[in-house]
Amino acid sequence: MRKVAVVIAALAVVLGTAGVAQAAPGQSDNLARSATATASYTSSWESVAAVNDGIDPSTSNDTVNRRWGTWPNTGEQWALLTWSSAQTLKSADVYFFDDNGGVRVPASWRLQYWTGSAYADVSGVSSYPVAVNQYNAVNFNQVSTTRLRVVLQSGAGSVGLLEVRAYASAIGTTTPPPSGWNPPSNLVQPLSEVWTHQEQTYNNLYGFRNYAWDQIFATGGSINYCVRWDSSASVTAAQRDKIQATLQRQFKKWVDVMVGHNGWPYATVPVKVVGWAVRDRAQLQWTDTSVDIYVNNIRENAPQCGEPCGRFFNQSGNYPNCPGGASHHYDMSLWLTSGFGGGAGGDWGQRIGSEYYVSNLDADNVHILLHEMGHSFGLDDFYDWTPTGQCCFIMKAGSATQITEFDKWMLRDWWRHLKNRWGY
Repeated sequence: MRKVAVVIAALAVVLGTAGVAQAAPGQSDNLARSATATASYTSSWESVAAVNDGIDPSTSNDTVNRRWGTWPNTGEQWALLTWSSAQTLKSADVYFFDDNGGVRVPASWRLQYWTGSAYADVSGVSSYPVAVNQYNAVNFNQVSTTRLRVVLQSGAGSVGLLEVRAYASAIGTTTPPPSGWNPPSNLVQPLSEVWTHQEQTYNNLYGFRNYAWDQIFATGGSINYCVRWDSSASVTAAQRDKIQATLQRQFKKWVDVMVGHNGWPYATVPVKVVGWAVRDRAQLQWTDTSVDIYVNNIRENAPQCGEPCGRFFNQSGNYPNCPGGASHHYDMSLWLTSGFGGGAGGDWGQRIGSEYYVSNLDADNVHILLHEMGHSFGLDDFYDWTPTGQCCFIMKAGSATQITEFDKWMLRDWWRHLKNRWGY
């Protein structure tokens, strides 16, 4: 759905910061995401699905995203990735859960694969590192298997994991993604048609300075959100955290399209929810101060996050009247409206139905949100025309439920035309 603000408003965690996890350099073939995760034991308040949900932790004591932990159990524990068909594996990296309390890094760990009749240790590993606040990577002799098991031996406490990645190539030897503009030959014409259409339709295409691209570069590689809870329903702390995790997971899908491509400088773009807006504070069933709360600040007949802290209202990037300063600013809003069908998106953020969003907290692709996020990067709608040879893609509403190859190259085309803004 298109919703114009300034020019293409309806076109619908910081790299290098200490403590932000970096995935294995050059890896783009993470196979863990397609596996099913199980475990020897999982604490009732934790989730084994955390180990392959694709979310980079902020630290080993990540309190925002879901985690796999085994407290109070100790001794040997394991997390298992199972595929429906055999995978060729040569490396993996793991991010340990350590809350400096009951859950600590393991005394030791190892990887095992399923031979077809039993589990066996992978061979060729020089050492198994155990470090906090980072991925711990190992290469091993190639195996073909339907199961990979991370076996942890507890030390100072119970054990846990935040993320497991498994690769078909050795870490550090993967061929990087294409570095320049080289779309598949069958996409050259439709991509040219799309860009020409955008230039002819939007007079201020290049002059507009509040695309998601601009927001990412203004912060040095991160995005802050504020949630506009336009609903009478209550929200628990657990729901709050899952709403943020889902937002992070969907935004990452767009960012991953750019990693390693044509000078794009960020390996990750962390997403953080810094505030919530609500009509009644009692709807938010938590008392901690992890996010700013805006109460009964009504705009567009809906709760509004504070304008002094919003980039849409302060596009200079300065927030002199924002309580708490620039660190409490938000770049976009996630506007969740009860009973709202479809979606809207632009430089101000994304709006979708609250019931739809909450019912899709564990979905791999929240396709309406993905579509509206595309608008925030500038991608157009295709209600009245279709590029040559194309049929179904996320930006053609209702024709796809995930980002397609054509969507990816449309996003990369925007970067190609705008990157000189930032000296690339």
